[in-house]
Amino acid sequence: MHQSSAGPLALSYAALIVFASLFPFEGWRAQGIDPLVFLLAALPPPYWTWFDVLTNAAGYAPLGFLLALGLLRTGSGRRAVLLATLAGALLSLAMEFLQIYLPRRVPSNLDLALNAAGALAGASIAALLARLGVLGRWHDWRERWLLPDASGAMVLLALWPPALLFPAAVPFGLGQVQQRLETALIGWLAHTPSMPSMPLPDGLPLRQTALAPLSPGGELLCVALGLLAPCLLGYCVIRQARHRVLLALALAALGIALTALSAALSWGPVHAWQWLNRPARAGLWAALALALLLLALPRRACAAMLLLALVWQLALLNQAPTSAYFAQTLQLWEQGRFIRFYGLGQWLGWLWPYATLLYVLLRVSGRQRHEPLS
Repeated sequence: MHQSSAGPLALSYAALIVFASLFPFEGWRAQGIDPLVFLLAALPPPYWTWFDVLTNAAGYAPLGFLLALGLLRTGSGRRAVLLATLAGALLSLAMEFLQIYLPRRVPSNLDLALNAAGALAGASIAALLARLGVLGRWHDWRERWLLPDASGAMVLLALWPPALLFPAAVPFGLGQVQQRLETALIGWLAHTPSMPSMPLPDGLPLRQTALAPLSPGGELLCVALGLLAPCLLGYCVIRQARHRVLLALALAALGIALTALSAALSWGPVHAWQWLNRPARAGLWAALALALLLLALPRRACAAMLLLALVWQLALLNQAPTSAYFAQTLQLWEQGRFIRFYGLGQWLGWLWPYATLLYVLLRVSGRQRHEPLS
């Protein structure tokens, strides 16, 4: 991995850790807990699960890997593992300390130890790969496959799979936020002291009629556009058309696997493939067919197609309601064992299409003159 990619990825991943650790960012207050109480508490704590152990260790491993990778590229050498582990441990300590002030979160010295161990494991893997020459070959591969300014697209592509883990009303249907925004706005207006007796302004963008569910054709189109979008994003930074084939196939396989995993986590392994109905299957094949047809498309045209695909899908999704079954699924995530990752996955699923829109617009408008787009 190139140094210019490791830095933004490490910062992005650290931001995700902060979000996951402090969500929902409300109810801050001093609870009279001495930090030494949880730091010096006996191990293991009274209540723990293997799920918590694995997620705490695995959650910080990518951070340690990316930090060590960036440090190795700057010539830090043997200190890279130590510095990356120390940075991960300090970030974990800060998160556990701040959780003292959040009633819904419980600070734990076991979490701190597991986070540090995860960062150490990730940093050690990076150092081992560097010693074996794997990182050098990765650098050569990146130079052959990707443009020099591909870091932003790589970050977005790395965030797309975890965004799929949070349940979506339509497979690959990221960015469905309008209905929730309207509900939140109505609730905010209802609790505003000066508003109860006032009618809503005519220009306020709140729906007055019930939403019509997506037709099978509309669901097919949303699935196809949702899978085509990351493919087109990759096409914007990949040098050769023949490499785009592998990207499209890899993204399709990864997207299907993550969507199935999300269904299994929500409803149980028996229902892992329940989402793969006829419109979803047709949408997957349509997305792959379009991705193959667009292999030779110039990069500027790929960016234009990506903007069109995102806007079209978002318009369809945000004009459709969520079902009662989907609301029940969200309740499982909000109140079950996935509450720790609920906010993180939710916001990734909400914001990924809009962040991609912004990235593509900035990329097109800020394109350097010497960099060809075709």
